[in-house]
Amino acid sequence: MLDALDAIGRFGRSAEYGKVIPIASGVRATFFDAGHILGSASILVEANEGGRERSILFSGDIGNDGRPLLRAPQTPAAAEHVVMEGTYGDRCHRPFAASVDEFFDAINSTLARGGNVLIPTFALERTQDILYFLHEGIAQARLPATLPVFLDSPMAISATEIFRRHPECYSSGMAGRFAAGADPLSVPGLRMTRETLESIAINRIHGGAVIMAGAGMCTGGRIRHHLAGNLGNAAAGVVFVGFAALGTLARRIVDGARTVRILGEDITVRARIHTINGFSAHADQRELVAWHNRIGGTKMTFLVHGEASAISELGTHLAPSRIEIPKLHQVFRL
Repeated sequence: MLDALDAIGRFGRSAEYGKVIPIASGVRATFFDAGHILGSASILVEANEGGRERSILFSGDIGNDGRPLLRAPQTPAAAEHVVMEGTYGDRCHRPFAASVDEFFDAINSTLARGGNVLIPTFALERTQDILYFLHEGIAQARLPATLPVFLDSPMAISATEIFRRHPECYSSGMAGRFAAGADPLSVPGLRMTRETLESIAINRIHGGAVIMAGAGMCTGGRIRHHLAGNLGNAAAGVVFVGFAALGTLARRIVDGARTVRILGEDITVRARIHTINGFSAHADQRELVAWHNRIGGTKMTFLVHGEASAISELGTHLAPSRIEIPKLHQVFRL
């Protein structure tokens, strides 16, 4: 941690959205808010080579339009080449309001059965989204006012504190709420557990609590311990609110595995499994196409970061740009 903090102090300058940054002679970069997580950016690199201007836009992870916390993704007016993610290039998320309804129903039905609700979460953005909707659900009496909620992730706790310090990155409506003194990330029954012993103590709770823990794909972190203690309980519920990549524990559970191996033990999956992709911080196919269409003058688009079927399907919707799906070590001259 100290090495990381020391390294940050040596960068010498910071980037601002929309501000051109000289990189080298004839080369400049501009950061655009990608709307994915707090501080995420798409980067436009422009270069003058031999009297000819060239430009390439790196999308990074692209966020959603119209979400409550962050602004919608931004794009430059034009870019000759685009390197673009395609995580959800083959599908559209269900309407967001329906996803929120499903989220509340999953919690309430699990509580009615007397089980715990487990939510595997990514530390930045997904955790804060879930905290916001837990806050709203309790405020609207759609969730119990005394609902115990555990945020069992030191990284997510720190990320939430950072979130509260940067209202300039919020959507206008959310920034206004913070300016008025409200904290829409606060939940009445929230307990933040940094210490290992605090996390272990949660395992003594056999029902009636919401437990949020990392990692989102269940490949590590404290969520594995909570899954080990709850997956075998038919009263429990596991709510997946993000993308689960092939080969991950989360994906095996989502795909209906009857038995999974966690921490060296084979566990029969009896808990109710809920998959709510509408909470994903990644743009869906419709939003990816709209993002690409806002960029003028694009001659070539490189599709990356996605399963082969997803990015291949996305490419069929991005005409008239030439589409390339790069292979490992493949080289292109621009």
